[in-house]
Amino acid sequence: MRAERRRGLFRAFRKQRELRCIVDRSAKIRPRDILLFSTLRNEQLRLPYFLEYYRDLGVNHFFFVDNGSDDGSGEYLTAQSDCSVWHTTASYKKSRFGVDWLNGLQGRYAHGHWTLVVDPDEFFIYPFCDTRPLNALTDWLDASSIRSFSAMLLDMYPKGPLVAQPYRPGQNPLDIASWFDSGNYTVQRNWKYGNLWIQGGPRTRVFFADRPHMAPALNKIPLVRWDRSYAYISSTHMLLPRGLNLVFDEWGGEKASGILLHTKFLNTFGEKAEEELARGQHYGGSREYKAYHAQMKADPELWCKWSEKYINWRQLEILGLMSKGNWA
Repeated sequence: MRAERRRGLFRAFRKQRELRCIVDRSAKIRPRDILLFSTLRNEQLRLPYFLEYYRDLGVNHFFFVDNGSDDGSGEYLTAQSDCSVWHTTASYKKSRFGVDWLNGLQGRYAHGHWTLVVDPDEFFIYPFCDTRPLNALTDWLDASSIRSFSAMLLDMYPKGPLVAQPYRPGQNPLDIASWFDSGNYTVQRNWKYGNLWIQGGPRTRVFFADRPHMAPALNKIPLVRWDRSYAYISSTHMLLPRGLNLVFDEWGGEKASGILLHTKFLNTFGEKAEEELARGQHYGGSREYKAYHAQMKADPELWCKWSEKYINWRQLEILGLMSKGNWA
């Protein structure tokens, strides 16, 4: 494990030469600031609400790697006073799907800070997020000597065809994609790394119904008090040292956990899936995007009679999808 972590850190160091700094505003960062890191490509439509959401939540500074956007994403982010931006046209796949780029930036800028690593279509929620800012959670985690915080990825979708409700810049995507699967999730333990492996939801039900074991993983550890010796290994599914993956209780009870509301399934999804399939830069020979592309021809509706409409975090806790643990 130690050798694997060192290899990950060396890869991150080496891959930094692929990044060109557009604007570095990290000098503004204060010791207790919460930082967010993200890799993106052609997400300008989503960025206004994404930034608004995380600013309101309590994020103080954003670090973005723009992987060859041509829709104005880089220019938009460069104009934001709380964003630092790097650009690259290098292979997303060969950087371990952006992990190497972000590990390097986190090692350089995030040491000692609580950091969120999320995509532009992911919205982090946690117990009491409607009344307590993010630093209330991180203060409690510090007081409890907890260094990492898990959040299951919950795929959100609209009722009706995906193309029926166009998404507008600045709009809350949950106004459209407000439904989710409350069940049909499987959980296994990864004995090598110590994390849980979760699959299920609408992507398994619709896109991988004939091969559920190939469906995307939904387990993530997006919030970590970062140390320059840490390294994500596979997206935010797991990281090293191994102890950071132990975000669940083995002897009864429940540790506090959150949810990443995943708003991939908007009217833009079909075009995005086609673009990413053509690029061939995703995991497993882009098998996920091949499945999307095949099903999108039939214009599938993800909503079904068992779908639940999202209300708030308390609803998700009642359903057993997240927990406040002993944070009261």
